[in-house]
Amino acid sequence: AQILSKGELQVSDKERHTQLEQMFRDIATIVADKCVNPDTKRPYTVILIERAMKDIHYSVRPHKSTKRVNAFFCMSLQALEVIRQLKETMQIERAHMRLRFILPAKEGKKLKEKLKPLIKVIESEDFHEQLEMVCLIDPGCFRGIDELIRSETKGKGTLEVLSLKDVEEGDEKLE
Repeated sequence: AQILSKGELQVSDKERHTQLEQMFRDIATIVADKCVNPDTKRPYTVILIERAMKDIHYSVRPHKSTKRVNAFFCMSLQALEVIRQLKETMQIERAHMRLRFILPAKEGKKLKEKLKPLIKVIESEDFHEQLEMVCLIDPGCFRGIDELIRSETKGKGTLEVLSLKDVEEGDEKLE
């Protein structure tokens, strides 16, 4: 009757502790999945990220929502916060996204100048009938690049995500 009237299920301390531990692990997994060591461009292990989170005394904020989408969104926001805090104590940055865009020749040169500040590395560039470029960007710039290409080319330009995470090939994840 209490659940029906108040809309909440009482959770024991042990259950709450287990939920928080799981969220802590999930946040560490998101961070490890989205970040690399900027010097080596190699990913960190989840265990190393968990250890670093404990070192900075990061505490998970539980979310009231039971919907999976909201829960994931809440954890993603906390993961971004963790990345910001970890930057103060360790070498860590979000992995770059690799994009390819093809722009009509008419808008290509002008648009390239507007895109330059948003691009970290231009890997290849080909300008014949149209401008085709493969580059690395910070994931936070993706929306801006997408909107710029759409508006400037009036839908004629194409943007393709080649990889969400640019990491060095070779050894597996390093401790």
